Amino acid sequence: MAKKSTSAKASEQEVANSKIEAIKNLIFGENIQEYNHEFETLKSEIAAKRQELMEYVDDTRKELMTAIDNLSTDVNIRISDLEQALSDKAEALDHKKVNREDLGDMLIRMGENIKA
Repeated sequence: MAKKSTSAKASEQEVANSKIEAIKNLIFGENIQEYNHEFETLKSEIAAKRQELMEYVDDTRKELMTAIDNLSTDVNIRISDLEQALSDKAEALDHKKVNREDLGDMLIRMGENIKA
């Protein structure tokens, strides 16, 4: 019984498909080939535009990655320069700074020299 119902459904489907084809032929008639050709042309144009757009997106992605890399390199260079400048300033301050103990000893010697 299951085989009969399956084959009955299949034949009903074929009948429905043939009716759809008949209606399509009545509506579109001889122009169906022209419509099919136009649809195929549109499909190929859409596919070409999609490919072109994907290539454009890829190119843009590459350009962005290059710009990000360049910016990152520039930032790293500037950070290194700032670190070096800060290190130089700290070293210059160390040279200018006098130890309190040494300053006290010098002041004592100056005081002793003034007394004498």
